[in-house]
This record gives sequence, C-alpha cells and structure tokens, in this order.
Amino acid sequence: MPQSDFRHPGSAKYDRIGKGYGAARREDPRIAAAVERGLGEARSVVNVGAGTGSYEPADRAVTAVEPSAVMIAQRTATSPPVLRAAAEALPFADDSFDAAMAVVSDHHWEDRRAGIGEMRRVARDRVVIVNVDPARIADFWLTRDYLPGFGRLVPEPYLEPGFWEAELRELLGEVAIEPIPLAADCSDGLCVAWWRRPEAYLDESVRAGISVFQLLPAEEVRGALARLRRDLDDGTWATRNADLLGREELDVGLRVVVARL
Repeated sequence: MPQSDFRHPGSAKYDRIGKGYGAARREDPRIAAAVERGLGEARSVVNVGAGTGSYEPADRAVTAVEPSAVMIAQRTATSPPVLRAAAEALPFADDSFDAAMAVVSDHHWEDRRAGIGEMRRVARDRVVIVNVDPARIADFWLTRDYLPGFGRLVPEPYLEPGFWEAELRELLGEVAIEPIPLAADCSDGLCVAWWRRPEAYLDESVRAGISVFQLLPAEEVRGALARLRRDLDDGTWATRNADLLGREELDVGLRVVVARL
C-alpha cells in the first residue's frame, strides 16, 4: 500500500500545546470501558504516548511512556510510573508486556508507522489503539463549517476512506475495529466530544485541551470562533445541525482497534 508521511514533532509540540490537557482531558467512563474490553486479560500494559494518564487501568500493572515533560508534570501522584521516551524507540526488550496501548496519541507521533511497529514489538498478546478515523474529520461540523484548516493537519492519504484501516492491518495484521459512540455529555474534552455542545469551543479552557486550536494560525482560529459565536447567537448553528439536538450519542469516528498478536 502507499507509504504515508504521518509525522509531527514529538515532545516539543506537547511541551508547547499541552499545558491545559490535565484539566481539559478527563476520562470518560464509556471510552474507559472500551479500553478495558480491548485489553482483555492482559495484566501488564505499556501506555505509549501516555500524556497525563487518562485511561490507565488501575487494576493492571501499567508502565507509561511519554516524551513531553509538560505532560508528565500533569500526572498525579498516584499515576503509574512513567518513562520519558518516544514511541518510535521504546526502551524495552521484545515481548516485555502483555499489551501495548495508545489512546488518542498516535496521530501526534513523529513517525506513526515506527511507533506502531514498536508497540507490536514489545507486546506479547495484543495492541490496543483508540483514535478517530482521520477520514471522518472533514465530516465533522466544526471542520466543515468553521475550521476547514483542521483538514490540513491530516496528511492527505488519511483523508481517503479506508486508508487508515488498511494501514493498521498492514502494520498489525488482522485487527478488530469497533466504533465508540460519544455521549452528548462526554467528559473527555477531545475535539469531537463537543458535537452537541458547540458553545464549549468558545471557552479558552476547553480549547486548551484540543491540539487543533494550538496548531492552526491564531488569525484562522479567531475567525472560526467569531463565525461560530455569530451562528450560535442568531440560531444558524441550531438550524443547520437540528438533527443533532435530540441525540444522546453520536458516532463521530472514534474507534478502538485491537490486534491479537
């Protein structure tokens, strides 16, 4: 299949944009349940790109790996031990853990393919990845109507339906991929979680936990927020998205990927 270039700066980026993640990105119990199901019977787990520690199961032996000192500083005193290292060069021997997991982090790795290869190398039984299928980004109303630059952050091949899944199968072999619908009151402040709460994007503390607002030019973000504020005030957003208002959950592209090794 075509080689992709899904590359981003690693620790430097999160040292710059990650200061608000500890407050804005809290575990959602429904996402946590999907992670738990994906881990199955695994007792030892490495969490790659662990960030501030969300979704690290308390009843398993977890080792966290995170390159950003800013993110590590936001972990709690009761968080599992963390090593400052990159996904692309995990400091462990082959087959060191029952499972390797990554939750909404692999899209920010410097070399995503290499990082997933490392997850497969150090895991004996399974690899579990949770993230949004990037081909769904263009469908989300925030991108479609206000922030089209969001799509520029996704390397072009990943915008093609099916590319992301095909690459995962190339890297991991047979995988099970299941949707994780997001509840209207999702407590994790990831970008797509606010699908029925558009006013949240006007809150600076919410935006602090969403990388797209830090990575796009400030002028572009200001313009998008001004248009959103106008459309909320005059009812345009509600009219345009009336089909969302009565829904309690929505499939916005979040997936749990489980590869049995």
